[in-house]
Amino acid sequence: MQDIQLDARARTLLRTLIESYIREGQPVGSRTLARTSGLNVSPATIRNVMADLEGMGLVHAPHASAGRIPTAAGYRLFVDALLEIRVPNREQIEAIESRFSPGASTQDLLDTAGSVLSSVTRLAGMVRLPRNRQVALSQIEFLRLSERRVLAILVIDGKEVQNRVLELERDYPQPELQNMANYLNAHLAGQSLHIVRGQLLAEMRSVRRDLDAMMLAAIDLGERAIGEDEPDDVLVAGETQLLGYDELADIHRLRQLLEAFHEKREILAILDQCIRADRVQIFIGRESGLEWFEHCSVVTAPYSVDGEIVGVLGVVGPTRMSYDRVIPIVDITARLLGAALNSRGEPPKTR
Repeated sequence: MQDIQLDARARTLLRTLIESYIREGQPVGSRTLARTSGLNVSPATIRNVMADLEGMGLVHAPHASAGRIPTAAGYRLFVDALLEIRVPNREQIEAIESRFSPGASTQDLLDTAGSVLSSVTRLAGMVRLPRNRQVALSQIEFLRLSERRVLAILVIDGKEVQNRVLELERDYPQPELQNMANYLNAHLAGQSLHIVRGQLLAEMRSVRRDLDAMMLAAIDLGERAIGEDEPDDVLVAGETQLLGYDELADIHRLRQLLEAFHEKREILAILDQCIRADRVQIFIGRESGLEWFEHCSVVTAPYSVDGEIVGVLGVVGPTRMSYDRVIPIVDITARLLGAALNSRGEPPKTR
């Protein structure tokens, strides 16, 4: 796209066409461009420029239409070189900021970010949950529920409690379970879950003969309680907003989109591409790598805690979205979410 060179007139006409199409949703003809572009040129001259832009793959004429609409390549050039961002005013920013309640849990803050993105942009909002690698294990306890069923209670960072029911191959009386918990707490408490998991796996693989049966059982039980790394999850909000866009109204296309939101794997694949970025990322059409996103654009931004990127949020909508408004909203929401998580004074935790 960087190789395409447009003169000032062609740039103005392309920008005017795309802005008009985003606003009205209808193919744009040469007479409309002559009236709205601010250029002192005839419709015939504009038709010649449109033919050139079509030859470059930036616009095309839909079937049975005298006007033209932008292609994905046209949108890309528009976003990269022609877009003028509409920065929200202080009142709009404060309205978004007020949605992040002081003292809210991490989960509530993440839910809020998704709903804010959807309601403000009228697109589908998504938030990639923070990774738990920095979360520390404060305490672990085991409670016998019934024969071969144990409740593992994990206290995270001294505040959050996670409960997991374990199905075991043998029965353990409560005193044995308490001894196992004491052993794990003495050796592992205060360390991050990532480190704890690694140590437990290392212990299980070792052939140290000084480990008695209780220690081995404790290590096995602890590893099962903490478990393998769970796939990073994603919250999706307002996917029904997409039902209101004509370009996504095709039932087959819409079904594929809703299935992608439900399964989440494809959404995560897109967000995973953005986790290392320190700025807003924009995927237009098939740039996302997903065929059924051909008529969609994805705008994402990372959010940080203590200066480290821990997750990504964004929106999905039609390629005919108001990029000038959506991009700053996504960026600001990411910054406000990071600030809200930072104000908690503790690492982010999810359910």
